[in-house]
Amino acid sequence: MDASPPTLATDDRPYRVPAAVTARRDPAWTRYDASLLPPDFPARPILVGNDIYRHSVYGQRHPLSIQRVTPVIDLARALGWLDDRAYLESPRASPEQLQRFHEPDYVAAVVEAERSREVPEAVRERYNIGRNGNPVFAEIFRRPATSSGASILAGAALAHVPRGVIHSLAGGTHHGRRGMAWGFCFFNDPVLGILAMLDHGLRRVAYVDLDAHHGDGVQDAFHHDGRVLTVSIHEAGRWPKTGPLHDRAGGTARNLPVPAGLNDSEMALLVERALVPLVEGFRPDALVIQTGADGLADDPQAKLELSNRALWDAVAALVPTAPRVLVVGGGGYNPWSVARAWTGIWATLNGIDPEAALPARAEQVLRGLTWNHSRGRNPPEHWFTTLADRRNVGPVRDDIHRIIEAVLAP
Repeated sequence: MDASPPTLATDDRPYRVPAAVTARRDPAWTRYDASLLPPDFPARPILVGNDIYRHSVYGQRHPLSIQRVTPVIDLARALGWLDDRAYLESPRASPEQLQRFHEPDYVAAVVEAERSREVPEAVRERYNIGRNGNPVFAEIFRRPATSSGASILAGAALAHVPRGVIHSLAGGTHHGRRGMAWGFCFFNDPVLGILAMLDHGLRRVAYVDLDAHHGDGVQDAFHHDGRVLTVSIHEAGRWPKTGPLHDRAGGTARNLPVPAGLNDSEMALLVERALVPLVEGFRPDALVIQTGADGLADDPQAKLELSNRALWDAVAALVPTAPRVLVVGGGGYNPWSVARAWTGIWATLNGIDPEAALPARAEQVLRGLTWNHSRGRNPPEHWFTTLADRRNVGPVRDDIHRIIEAVLAP
């Protein structure tokens, strides 16, 4: 039976985060402890995960009822691409750390929802908890606090080294608002990670969002903030129906709303002619890349037609544009396409060919996944036996050229 997607609310009211919220502060809130980092950092990339994701789900009929993080860790280990010297078990952010961006009463409401497993109607209305795709579940606080803890530690760690790459699988909750849940996102870990970078002394941070949905929460957090450039490539007209081509958030954002059916050839041109030049022109001290896998052809939540190779190629092209890079996850609602795509990103970050043949242990990981969706009843064999999709090459439509021209215009 298909997982029925929850109804997502849209909000036509302008949402802005006051500039005082994101202005530079004493970095003590991050509680940075270099001893937590794996011994190979920063000489090689590190992968951040946590075993909480092995058993935590949003609910049996929710799109996030699937396993996404731990299969990537298991695959990387099975392939010999990950050892303990490059792996970090994510710490959990405290309520006080989350309050660096989120409103204290909202954080307290999420804590209480986990404690009681009940949400009064007034709390539902005010904080959007328990409705609109933001369900009450057993780890409603611990799970997003863990992904936020990863981004906070990663941001602080990167600010303390001249060069480095961190891959935080569970991050990328880019819709989260300061005082309410939004779009399956309870806390906004990319914002917290960027704030950790800035508060620890970095001057300029670029954020590139490859998810099929607009990175609205990150853009809105740094609206008019010249220290942060946000670039989002997303399907035009898809929820949250923000991020039109002309929206520059006071000059600090670029939005690339692409048409349905986006193919690999079009994505490659957008990366080469728009994303890379925009980031290079900003000259950031650090780059955050949100790698939502919902733009892939095998994902049920969008109408883009990308192969996972297009995502890998985008990451490979963007990483050299900044000395410090935090790669986070994001959307993705097919467990096989997510596991294969994100494992390939980890390979890409380490200079490994993701097209390597899968050993029996890796294939076993993929065959052990389940999905309560019509596409999960009879999965194609290549979902079990390979990481790499077949490239979806195709013609480049005029709309793509117009988007590139518009975002590069002064």
